[in-house]
Amino acid sequence: MHIHRYEKIWLSFGIAMLVVFLVVLGVGAFALGAQTPGDHDHSQHQSRQTVDPETVDQTAPFNDLGLKKIGENEYDAYMLAFAFGYGPDKMEVPQGATVHFHITSKDVVHGFQIPGTNVNMMVVPGEVNHLTYTFTKKGEFLILCNEYCGAAHEMMQAVIIVK
Repeated sequence: MHIHRYEKIWLSFGIAMLVVFLVVLGVGAFALGAQTPGDHDHSQHQSRQTVDPETVDQTAPFNDLGLKKIGENEYDAYMLAFAFGYGPDKMEVPQGATVHFHITSKDVVHGFQIPGTNVNMMVVPGEVNHLTYTFTKKGEFLILCNEYCGAAHEMMQAVIIVK
């Protein structure tokens, strides 16, 4: 069987690209420690926190929603996502405040996004998600659900006022 010179070139090029792809994937997976989402060893990271979605609103700290001052211009925000709303629906922080969001859902998967910032996460029933953001600009920041959660999904919002 005779293979034309151009076919040999293209076959060599294709095999070389496959090898490069596999090397890059291997370096990313093993040398850089990339992992798929799911249960992993969290000894170096914040431990995974779970709650019972049916009784979350009676379980501390989600039985007392809102901002808790934990340091100089630093706050913990405990929030709960539920059908077509967030609790609390309004919070006020001073400019430059660092807010550690702790949020879970009591019913279905919701989204948690603050447009114009890098705050964006999924809110899963039974799991507490954590995210930290520093509000450097004054104004009103809208919190939106970006995961379709039912008929009145577009009404699901809350506000953070930075003074």
